This record gives sequence, structure tokens and C-alpha cells, in this order.
Amino acid sequence: MTDLIRIGVISDTHGYLDPQVLAEFAGVQHIIHGGDIMDPATLEALETIAPVTAVAGNMDDGKLGKLPREVCVEVGGLRLVVGHKRKRLQKRMALGKVSCLGAGEAPDLIVFGHDHLPTVEWVDGVLYLNPGSASAPHEEDDDPTIAIVESGAAGLEVRFVPLKRSTKAFSG
Repeated sequence: MTDLIRIGVISDTHGYLDPQVLAEFAGVQHIIHGGDIMDPATLEALETIAPVTAVAGNMDDGKLGKLPREVCVEVGGLRLVVGHKRKRLQKRMALGKVSCLGAGEAPDLIVFGHDHLPTVEWVDGVLYLNPGSASAPHEEDDDPTIAIVESGAAGLEVRFVPLKRSTKAFSG
């Protein structure tokens, strides 16, 4: 795999999509949303840029609450598993309850959100990524961030993109 693959990764928008996200994600081949979307218009806006794979977070209800709790997707030969909560996702993977993975198989990238902490780490050859909260709705949250994952000849690389903190009042 030598073609450059760019994936936009976002989570925890909590009903607010910073317009900067659309500019930062321009040119990505796929967008992953790790849940706590809270407004269907967020996914509609992201879908104008690239195909979107999204999971439901604990704050999503109605139509968004019907999204899967975890999902597998392949983008440019990369296998991704997406879920909102890391611990739940790891437990379900360990129990063989993530349908796209056979016994002993691992994805290339695992994306999650929920705790609003931008995190990237390699565990047994798998890249675990939390892009942070794109809205940072709580005063104690780190500043909002999204992530861009690039895959090329050198493997997977993650770049966090800082966003401005919104003055919008959040609920939840």
C-alpha cells in the first residue's frame, strides 16, 4: 500500500460542528465519527466532504441512537473498528463480538471517543486513537481537537488539529 490515504477522525461534537472542521477535512477519503453527535445535521455536513462512518454515543438518542454501537469499516485497505467507549469496545473485541474480526484477528486502527482526551498509542501493532472532543463542552475539557490519520509507505501517522473553543452553551 503506497497510495496516501487520509481519514478525518472526529468525536464528541455534542451538537456543535466547528466550521473549521470542514476545511480541515477537505480532501480526506473517509470520515469517522466516534459518537456523541447529538445533531443529525453534523453528519449531513460531514457527508458533503467524504463518506462517513459513525457510531452512537451515550448522549445520542432518536435517529442517532439507532446508529450501531460499534462498526467495522475498510478504507483503502485499512481495517478500522469504531466504538464510542474504549473499554466497552475492547471487551466486545476480546469476547469475539465484533463481527468483522475473526478469532485472533486485529484491525489496523481502533477509534473511540467518550472521555474527551486526545490519545494515540500503539498496542500490539494496533493504533488506538481518540481524536478528543471536537466541541469540548465541559469547562474542564482540554481544548477541542480532531485528528487526521494518514497512511502511506511509512505506515500510519496521526496529526491532531486544535480547534477554537466555542462560546455556544451546551446541554448534556
